Amino acid sequence: MDRDLTLPKFSIGTGDRFAHQGKAQLDACIRALDRGVEVAPVWNKSNREHTIIGSEPAQTRQAAADAVKAKNWRLPYFVDADHIGEQTVGRFMGSCDFYTIDVADFIGKAADAEEIDKFVHACGALEGRVALRDEPITITRDDLRQTAAKFLAAVKVAGTVYRKIEAAKGKGGFITEISMDETDRAQTPAELLVILAAIAREGIPVQTIAPKFSGRFNKGVDYVGNVTQFEREFAQDVAAIEFAVKQFGLPAGLKLSVHSGSDKFSIYPAIHRTMAKFDAGVHLKTAGTTWLEEIIGLAEAGGDGLALAKDIYAEAHAHREELCVPYATVIDIDPAKLPSPDAVQRWSSEQFTGALRHVPGAPLYNSSLRQLLHVGFKVAAKLGRRYLDLLESNEAIVGRNVTENLYARHIVPVFMGK
Repeated sequence: MDRDLTLPKFSIGTGDRFAHQGKAQLDACIRALDRGVEVAPVWNKSNREHTIIGSEPAQTRQAAADAVKAKNWRLPYFVDADHIGEQTVGRFMGSCDFYTIDVADFIGKAADAEEIDKFVHACGALEGRVALRDEPITITRDDLRQTAAKFLAAVKVAGTVYRKIEAAKGKGGFITEISMDETDRAQTPAELLVILAAIAREGIPVQTIAPKFSGRFNKGVDYVGNVTQFEREFAQDVAAIEFAVKQFGLPAGLKLSVHSGSDKFSIYPAIHRTMAKFDAGVHLKTAGTTWLEEIIGLAEAGGDGLALAKDIYAEAHAHREELCVPYATVIDIDPAKLPSPDAVQRWSSEQFTGALRHVPGAPLYNSSLRQLLHVGFKVAAKLGRRYLDLLESNEAIVGRNVTENLYARHIVPVFMGK
């Protein structure tokens, strides 16, 4: 049956690779709600992560439902089929109500020349001066054509995937996000406007879109780039969305999604200021680095937990190149800054957690070690029950780390500002 599923204004996408931290993650959203701010939890897990771990989307759905029941959460929550395409979406049809359609492989692919001509003709009203809030822009006929040539094929693919989901889930029965962030450079507000026009013409009721911003968005570490430039780009993109919603009939709640948004502490104030200025929402994607908080919690617990954390690091260090290849574009690891496994074996609990916990300026913090362990979840997956049993026996200390990280370091600065 068709229905109208709408993503709330503020939402946070958080992974739970081993499906053990749903309650702890939800506790962070409950703490926000206690302060009067609703942040909808979105549990995201990609096909690649399911394949590496050996899990199924139904398990992610069940873990989320169990957490919601245990914590008596009565507000919306979602399960995201993260970074899916036409070949992988089928696996998620029965379990997800949020679909991140990833069209990165089709950006820059040649679109049909006749389709480009039709699009440019249909969007002629965009030519000239466009009155975005604060900073009007100018779009030429060449801008329309060049942007269509680069992105139209990708939008067409997104339409194909969207209609496949719609046929299975019903119109309005799921949230659609389109990922446009894996491209060669940040999109201009003019390009984003043209992309949104193409999405509207394709009939996709997109509720979040992930453009590319300038700077580096590496996994689990802080933003690297010009924060002032990011704030200007972010504001321009929000203004472009504001205009597109009115002009193209896109969903009223359409908002930006910040991919690899975890631990980007230096840009969180800029995001918050812009949201306040425009009265806009945001989806902070892959926030909280739950898997790393599990390792921190185990190391903090000492004993068998610390021993396991050290063993995971040793194995990740031994297989560094293999683990890093799939994430090469979103990590910057300096091998010279990785301590030897022998040295780590001699570390105390405080040394291990100090190196891994992301506290900017802390003397022991090691971003290269953190990034290696971020991509090293495959090591824990191979450990099976040894890893899961220790998570369960140390649930309280692990959960405390998960909740505090997600709430204090992510939800508060982004959605509350302080």
